[in-house]
Order: sequence, then C-alpha cells, then structure tokens
Amino acid sequence: MPQGKPSSDRLQYLDWVRGIGAIIMLQGHVFHSLLRPDLKASGAYTLSQFVGGMPPALFLFLTGITLAFLMDSVERKGWSPRKRVWESLLRARYLFFLAFAFRLQLFVFGLPAPWQGLFKVDVLNCMGLSIALLSVMAIFTTAERVRLCAVLGLAIAFLSPLVTELHWNAAPLNYLPWMVRDYIIPDRATFGIFPWAAYLALGVSAGSVLRLVPDEATERCMQWAAILGGGLILACQYLANSTFTIYAHSDYWLDSPAQVLTKTGVLLVMLSIAFLWTRYGAGNGWSWVRQFGVTSLLVYWVHIELVYGKATFFIQNRLNLTQTIVAAILTILLMLAISTMKTHPAKWRALWATLSGRTPQNLSPERQSGD
Repeated sequence: MPQGKPSSDRLQYLDWVRGIGAIIMLQGHVFHSLLRPDLKASGAYTLSQFVGGMPPALFLFLTGITLAFLMDSVERKGWSPRKRVWESLLRARYLFFLAFAFRLQLFVFGLPAPWQGLFKVDVLNCMGLSIALLSVMAIFTTAERVRLCAVLGLAIAFLSPLVTELHWNAAPLNYLPWMVRDYIIPDRATFGIFPWAAYLALGVSAGSVLRLVPDEATERCMQWAAILGGGLILACQYLANSTFTIYAHSDYWLDSPAQVLTKTGVLLVMLSIAFLWTRYGAGNGWSWVRQFGVTSLLVYWVHIELVYGKATFFIQNRLNLTQTIVAAILTILLMLAISTMKTHPAKWRALWATLSGRTPQNLSPERQSGD
C-alpha cells in the first residue's frame, strides 16, 4: 500500500483477529481459574489451555503490525530519524505506564499481597520493552524493516534456548537483579523478551509488508501469507517431532524456535482468513467478534480481576466441567456488554431508559448524543 493509511478493510480484519484472541483468552483464563484441580488432567482442560496459549503471541504480533504502521506513517510525513525513533519510544512508554498501572491495580485490589507482584513481567511489560528495543528500526525505510525485523525475530527465537542454558546462578549473571532477569530469561510464569519479543519483531516485518502492498494486490498477499503460514506449521511440526536438533537442550513449550514459528504460521493463516471474511462474508454491520478486538485492552484489564480476583474467590478451583463452560460463556457475555458500554454508551442509555419506563425521547439532548 504505497500511500496513506491502511484501508478500513485492513483495520477491520486486524480487529477481528484481535477479537478472536480475546475470546480465546477469556475461556482459557476461566478454565484455569475456576475448574477443579482434579479435572485439570481432562482432555477439555488440555484443549482449553493449548488453544489459550495463542493470545499472548497474537497480541504481540498484532502490536508489531500496528508499530510498523506507525513507523511507516511518520516516515511518509518526512520526520527526521531521531523524531521517528522518539515516536516509537513514546508508544513504549505508554505501554509501560499501562503495565505498571495494571499491576498496581491488581496489587491494591488483592491486598494483602506480596509487593513483588508489582514488578511481574506480564505481556504489557513485554510489549513495552520490545517496542523500546525495536524503536531503532524507525530509522530505516519500510522496505528495509521487512528484512531486518524478520531476521531479528528469527534471531530472538533461535537464541532463546541458548539464553535459557546460560549460567544464571553463577557469576557474573547472578548479580543481575531478579527484576531484570525476569525480562530476559525464558520462564513459563513471565513474558521475557526471549522468546516473546520474536512475535513483535515478526509482526513489524509483516506490517511493513502490508504497508508496501497496493490495495489491489492485498488479496494475493494474503494468499501467500496462508501458504507461508501453512508451510511453517508443517515444517516446524516435522522438526519438533524429529530427532534432529541444533541445541543441547530445548523445551518446546518454553523456548523452542519451532513453537515460535508454528504459532507465527497459525497467525498468518488467521490473518488471511480474517481478511477474506471481513471483505466477503462479514458485511458492514456490527460484529461481536470485532467488538472484542476494538476494546481488547479493556477486556483484558477487567476480566483478570474478575476471573482471578476476590470477586470470584468462592468458585475458584471449585467448578466441574459443565459449570466451568457455563461460567466461560457468562464471562464472555459480560465482557461483551462492558465492551459495548464503552463504545456505544448512547445505546445502553436508551436501553436503560426503556427498561426503567422511559423512552429515549424523554432524555435530555445531551444524553441523546451519539456514540
């Protein structure tokens, strides 16, 4: 796309994929928090958590795409390299602010709670640091970022097992504060830059491609994305199941580049399907899936406190499979209601007026204002 900003079709399909990620995230967290421990060996739970492992990669990848759009936009405006880098750093600063505000809210609502939780490296922290590290890419052209960020993403993925194997408990690495180590060392409880930043870097590469492709060639580009994604999935699964390896030790679910590239392949397939769906199947009306995508940060923020906080302590780790499925559906519906309250407040005021015996015509002009 040589000129201007991304078309509405592109923004819609990105929102649609983000919405799918939000829905998968909701069910995964509900199962993780509410299902009885003795049922967590069941196939249903395993499937829920297997699929639920996709949203962090998805959100990081899409954040990389939007970062690529930002870098391309300021480049087209003729900004100096220094100013372009600074604009990316401002995005990183915003995400760091959100990350620590989120942790602070969880800490206050969860009191008494250990203070270390304030500094847990969550996905928002990973986004902030990854963008800060990748901000230097703003000095290059969009075409150059396609290659450089793809190489950088692959490098992070392939270095991750080696980072895990470093002697972190011996000098001099053991002198690093734990708050710094958590941003680096692969760990199942945190989102360090190894390997998670790989998704953001690969997203910047993919987003740069989207900015270079003309509108009329976007559909062909998506076909190639699906082919590339499918090829990555097949190749990485073959290598993961074979005895061939270049590492002395690698944990597929923790630091394996095969997992990173498999998930990237799934994301590319999802993007291509979402593009075709929003162009030919979804129409121009309201979409509940896209609604989640538009407000994914709000949904993420609110549901964590709801699912893991004190509000649901009486059912955490206590529900059977059927009850957990019902809880997941109710949580999704509640988050959808909260999401639409944010984006369509006038419609909710009109509904409340109707339910309370008034009509929208009885409301003052100020309260009849549009969304």
